[in-house]
Amino acid sequence: MKKLVGKLIGLAFISMLAVSCGGDKQSSGDVVKSQKTFKWKLVTSWPKNFPGLGTAPENFAKLVNEMSGGRLTVKVYGAGEIVPGFEVFDAVSQGTAQMGHAASYYWKGKMPAAPIFTAIPFGFNAQETNGWLHYGGGIEMWRELYKPFGVIPFAGGNTGVQAAGWFKKEINSVADLQGLKIRIPGLGGEVMKKLGAVPVALTGGELFTSLQSGAIDATEWVGPYNDLAFGFHKVAEHYYTSGWHEPGAMLEFTVNEKAYNELPKDLQKIVEVATRAINQDMLDEYTARNNNAMETLKNKHGVVFKSFPNDVMAALKQASNEVIAEQEASDETFAKIMKSYRQFQLQVSEYHNLSEVEYYKNREQ
Repeated sequence: MKKLVGKLIGLAFISMLAVSCGGDKQSSGDVVKSQKTFKWKLVTSWPKNFPGLGTAPENFAKLVNEMSGGRLTVKVYGAGEIVPGFEVFDAVSQGTAQMGHAASYYWKGKMPAAPIFTAIPFGFNAQETNGWLHYGGGIEMWRELYKPFGVIPFAGGNTGVQAAGWFKKEINSVADLQGLKIRIPGLGGEVMKKLGAVPVALTGGELFTSLQSGAIDATEWVGPYNDLAFGFHKVAEHYYTSGWHEPGAMLEFTVNEKAYNELPKDLQKIVEVATRAINQDMLDEYTARNNNAMETLKNKHGVVFKSFPNDVMAALKQASNEVIAEQEASDETFAKIMKSYRQFQLQVSEYHNLSEVEYYKNREQ
């Protein structure tokens, strides 16, 4: 009997130990893994701590550090500190950094379909983009696209509708776009090219001096909040706020797949939840900050907010349709993703015409 009691006590002790270590669901290897600390590098395409774009990854790093109790720490590097802004994707893919924060349309040379996940001209706004990504199958397609590179994308913030940009000369007709050197990435750049402009690829930190020196004649960037921070009003007279090329500019957090899989499940979940929080937080911030910046540009600096003429906007829309059709014809993956995009846009547009658009009309009466 004593032997039996002894065995039972021993078994009870082992069972308690197993429970304290997670029972059957957590092996000893998992316990060791959960106690390990991880230090990640996060490289970005933005100047260090630049308002909105640059502070979002900093806020992400703070969230992760706090939620993980210091088990996962993330150090953020601005464009050029480890890699140039246009090399963020490669750095994450190759493991030079575990994470990145950028915009997917910068990688269109690698993947023609990548720009879809930043913005489609005359496409989704921020609200619709989030709906498609998280409940319309968009993020699954995004991850399938990046899978061969060993990179996992997460939605990383949205600026909302972006302004058409700053121009050194007035745009009165489509003819005024001929030969215009303009910084504009993604599909918007292809549209401008079709209308005779010359799209130029530049990172944010290069824009002011390029405008000032005459290397470019115009630039789009984001909107009043960020445009004021760069001081574009000092070197370009004409500010066109007509939204068309980036109606809901989605940014991205990218994570090296191998590094992500090395994390225990709870830290993986923290990364996921933190990206989702920052994705919404950025849109909230831009919604608030653009208002104040708009007032400053108008009242302090005398900036006049202009709209493109109707014929210019019509030409941009027609050229956008042509560019998208050409991309679909030349790339099977682009066509596949756009099919999902279009189906969701048809449904959401019908509903938003009844809800959002109708409400705006009623509110302005």
